[in-house]
Amino acid sequence: MEFYGFVHFGMNTMTGREWGEGHDDPAAFDPADLDADQWVTALQAAGMTGVILTCKHHDGFCLWPSDVTTYSVASSPWRGGRGDVVAEVADAARRHGLRFGIYLSPWDRHEASYGSGAAYDDFYVAQLTELLTRYGPVFTVWLDGANGEGPNGRRQVYDWERYYAVVRELQPDAVINVCGPDVRWCGNEAGATRPDEWSVVPRALQDAERIADRSQQADDGAFARLVRSDDRDLGSRAALAGHEDDLVWYPAEVNTSIRPGWFHHPAEDDQVRSADTLFDIYLRSVGGNSCFLLNVPPARDGRMRDADVAVLERLGRRIDDFRRRRAKAVATVSSGSPGDVATAWPAGSPAGSPGGSPGGSPGGGRTPWRPDGDDPLPGLTLTFAGPRPIEAVVVGEDVAQGQRIEHVVVRGHGDGGWERLAEANAVGYQRVLTFPAAEVDAVRIEIPQFRDTPVVARAAAIEATP
Repeated sequence: MEFYGFVHFGMNTMTGREWGEGHDDPAAFDPADLDADQWVTALQAAGMTGVILTCKHHDGFCLWPSDVTTYSVASSPWRGGRGDVVAEVADAARRHGLRFGIYLSPWDRHEASYGSGAAYDDFYVAQLTELLTRYGPVFTVWLDGANGEGPNGRRQVYDWERYYAVVRELQPDAVINVCGPDVRWCGNEAGATRPDEWSVVPRALQDAERIADRSQQADDGAFARLVRSDDRDLGSRAALAGHEDDLVWYPAEVNTSIRPGWFHHPAEDDQVRSADTLFDIYLRSVGGNSCFLLNVPPARDGRMRDADVAVLERLGRRIDDFRRRRAKAVATVSSGSPGDVATAWPAGSPAGSPGGSPGGSPGGGRTPWRPDGDDPLPGLTLTFAGPRPIEAVVVGEDVAQGQRIEHVVVRGHGDGGWERLAEANAVGYQRVLTFPAAEVDAVRIEIPQFRDTPVVARAAAIEATP
């Protein structure tokens, strides 16, 4: 999956907070017009293929009737105390063809057993089990590393391995994100991306965000910045030096919100990010070997605001337009057979996408291009029927074979011969290289540096808007 939505909704929506303290009266939760279908269709209009719901945030209020706490929708006046937000969102997602995922904060500022060790782990596992067994298939479990004090003034040492084991047993196809072993956090909540994103990184990174001393413990905005400067290089040869025998496949997720906050605040209704801004993040994330998780928070009445919905519609049109402008081309290669590389993009969400792991096919039974092992400069040329104004090139590796390309150069052929248009280092699942529109009749993708024989799954040239 490339692009999916986050929905922050709960007691904080009612109280106007970002982080609740766990003592708000459940009677405050009473959205007058909650419409999960509206949420899901708005996300779908932007091109998203999944939705993750904050089933419980740090305040501990549960959006489903949990058997292990009364601090939930069952104690609220909403739907007469018989409502279940999780069920409504999961059902709406299925109706509209989106996958459903859960966010369950390990930090619980309401639960008395928080900070007690095994007793709280039992409580958390019970809630996790409820969510993984009552609502059908779950595509992801998004684990937040926030780790502050509970109502007793103590902090909990989370039993991450136990939580992972429960997910693996009950939803074996689910990906465990962020404080999990499958997909890592990109390092900020602002939508910033690295110049080069690697999916093969030192194993130590799997522990980085789940160490309590490095977790977020205050709502101070600090996590809107990169955690540390050296995080900008996680997978180059220099970054891997000394870790060569202890590497993991650990792709990145870029997450940010359509608004300044994660929960809805009326004062931010005029601060919704533009479709242009979000499209830029989309190109840098989905087009930068990462997944893109965009938060869109419903308001207190249970509906997403018109301004947010309108931006999502415009974003979806921008993405569709970008895909439709793929220039029809014939592929030739320096060695080997081009296979289906020139027609494989755009596609849906093939196996082996950045949220997956090596071992699947590149998607749809297509044949990637693998140059000969002795090819000194592997290259793929896309030739058009005539000159075209080209402004971007999409190239992607078959990550079922790993991430191999270390440098790629894009050249365009025009009246003056071949000229360099763009270059990059890491490619991975997908790289979108943009440049000022150039009138060319062919583009050539050269791979001068690689760790092993590259295997290219897709390549496309994008025409500029007339």
